[in-house]
Amino acid sequence: MRRWLQFLVLLLVAPACVAAASHPILPIGSPAPDFSLPGVDGKMHRLSDYASSPVLAVVFTCNHCPIAQMYEQRIQKLYDDYKNKGVAVVAIEPNDPKAIRIDELDSSDMSDTLAEMKLRVAYKHLTYPYLYDGDTQQVTRAYGPQATPHVFLFDQQRHLRYEGRFDDNFRIEKVKSNDARNAIDALLANKQIAVTHTGVFGCTTKWSEKQAGSEAALQKIDAQPVTLDMVSKAGLAKLRSNPTHQLMLIDFWATWCGSCIAEFSDLQDTLRMYQDRDFSLVTVSANTPDERAAVLKFLEKKHATSKNLLFDTDDTTGHQTAFDPKWDSAVPYTVLLSADGKVLYKELGTANMLELRRTILANLPAAYIGFKQYWQGH
Repeated sequence: MRRWLQFLVLLLVAPACVAAASHPILPIGSPAPDFSLPGVDGKMHRLSDYASSPVLAVVFTCNHCPIAQMYEQRIQKLYDDYKNKGVAVVAIEPNDPKAIRIDELDSSDMSDTLAEMKLRVAYKHLTYPYLYDGDTQQVTRAYGPQATPHVFLFDQQRHLRYEGRFDDNFRIEKVKSNDARNAIDALLANKQIAVTHTGVFGCTTKWSEKQAGSEAALQKIDAQPVTLDMVSKAGLAKLRSNPTHQLMLIDFWATWCGSCIAEFSDLQDTLRMYQDRDFSLVTVSANTPDERAAVLKFLEKKHATSKNLLFDTDDTTGHQTAFDPKWDSAVPYTVLLSADGKVLYKELGTANMLELRRTILANLPAAYIGFKQYWQGH
């Protein structure tokens, strides 16, 4: 929770500090930089495709940023409200996914690759053009977006007439100034735009030169010690009650289980994404105690920084029953418990990682209720 409060404070000061000299914002009056980018629809989108529109709105946004998530439906509404008025709305994802630290995904189910963008628009039923520039960032460097979202508005001659925030508050119930809409309305009415620049807020653009930071974060994770403790039937019964009083994900697995091995890295990534929030991961090996060395070797190979347990006797059925009397003998078995021990997600077999992560996000404490609500419905 403290990290979230710090994050919100940073948002308040962002307009004064986001501009970076190495990535200048396109000046007002400049012609629109050309682009030819792949979209989530499988097509290439070019600046010339929108030549007939009297107004072009280019919105730089992304998947992973919680502030950008709060604007997805606002961008959709802008697209719907103005498409019959001659306004073209195009969203561009500017971030290099390799430059995003895994802990920066603490508010998302996924990162910012083109494949993941396709999953997001399907999940949230978004229909506006959503283009990807994360590989080269050539278009992003030409426009200079400082954060997501960042709006650029062009007139019919494709000269920049407004750039800045979408509106003045990511909490939609607190919006008082619809800056982008006001500028569009002025352009459509052939009137002077009253305010041509506003400061932006949100998550900073993840430029490719930040890849070193992302790699360093992974190296730090890899350097953490890996532990393996024995667990009794009584210990499993206690685990089921969730003594941590935070959201806890429990993964029962075994070295001889192919599907367990296949999903193990994704579960560790899930921990790394959300570990700075009120979340923990416990892995429980159903191997027998004499296989401890093999279990530990696998955990070390996977840099498993979770709390790792191993059944302390050969009585596999007894251990399983101690945790869940209704559980049959198969693994993997994945359970997500609320702070008070309520089962929020349960899967006997391979877990649906997106569904699991969305359930986690819908139940993690958040400073603003809208961040949780985003994951509670489609």
